[in-house]
Amino acid sequence: MRFLLDTHVFLWYLSGAKALKPRTRDRLRDPLHQVYVSPVSLWEALVKHHLGKLSLPDEPGAYLSRQRARHGLVSLPLDEASILYLPRLPDLHRDPFDRLLICQALRHDLTLVTVDSQIQAYPVETLVP
Repeated sequence: MRFLLDTHVFLWYLSGAKALKPRTRDRLRDPLHQVYVSPVSLWEALVKHHLGKLSLPDEPGAYLSRQRARHGLVSLPLDEASILYLPRLPDLHRDPFDRLLICQALRHDLTLVTVDSQIQAYPVETLVP
């Protein structure tokens, strides 16, 4: 399978948070699966860190990029074709970060790993961790 991690799942994965079920963590670690992280998640984490809503052990840009690579997660570029999915999405969710992740998942035929019930209402395959 090919997974795209929502920002909160990416952060849980890096921190070993118990919110990420062991079964899901095992699936994401399975070498038969490809696991992607979008620069949209890096952007969202940087914004949250700047606002004081996210604490990280090091400078956020370097830390998140280094940890993504360390865990073998693939950076999924945000391409124009993905962005062009935006007008096709119903207005179920107003969060621009999540809407872009949905577009990328649709464009690249990825399963979006998220606990966000609003994302699960879209016509995108999801996995609830």
